[in-house]
Amino acid sequence: MTAADETLIAALPSWAFAFVLVMSRIGAAMMLLPGFGEADVPRMLRLGLALTITVLLLPAIAPDVPPVPEAGAQAAFMVVAEIVTGLWLGWLSRLFLLAFAIGGQLIAYMLGLANVLQPDPVLGSAATPVSRLFALAAPLAVLASGLYGLPLAALAGSYHLIPPGTMLPAADSAETAVRAVAAAFTLALRIASPFLLVAIVWNVAMGLLMRLVPRLQIYFVAMPGQIIGGILLLAILSGTLLSAWDTAVRSGFAALPGL
Repeated sequence: MTAADETLIAALPSWAFAFVLVMSRIGAAMMLLPGFGEADVPRMLRLGLALTITVLLLPAIAPDVPPVPEAGAQAAFMVVAEIVTGLWLGWLSRLFLLAFAIGGQLIAYMLGLANVLQPDPVLGSAATPVSRLFALAAPLAVLASGLYGLPLAALAGSYHLIPPGTMLPAADSAETAVRAVAAAFTLALRIASPFLLVAIVWNVAMGLLMRLVPRLQIYFVAMPGQIIGGILLLAILSGTLLSAWDTAVRSGFAALPGL
């Protein structure tokens, strides 16, 4: 056995520990990253992507990985810290996709396609066809436009902000999470705002009509018009809504920690 072989064998534990740490963060993030963490994506594909990214990043990150701790509890804590960091970064990225689905849910309520008293037997009480459509369109738009590269770049750059094996700073992480949630809900309301405005005008008009014609069965008049008009409005504004969401997502992804 040569000296080079002995050096390689001696370095194997350090490289294995570095691989586990890097894989923990990237694998956890891959479960939530937009376009990759969808329920419809095969698990083997996510695992293969996580392994590939880990192998690519490991040579650059390995010098910053701390040595293998002697205590097993400390090693387990470092792995848990990496998993928490990966989940946190993936969740921050996914919020913008959830905003599109939440906007679709609000639009469905404005159109009269959802009712808390009549849950959808296929999608469940908390889902609507419009929300499901938006939830499918969001990852497709992310993958087609190349936006998935920004969260991946943020994940790679996160090692400069949060060294391997260290826990997230609680104060900064909480502030970032609060801002991201506020931005996601604001985006959802912006997407649904045209339909909210039209729904208010429509309901006021139906209220006046009921005052003028008290015997009119207003429900059977209002609901078909609300649904048909809402679907037409959705068809007209779909391109504008997707463009506004794309612009907001680009800005949100560009502000991710690590970029």
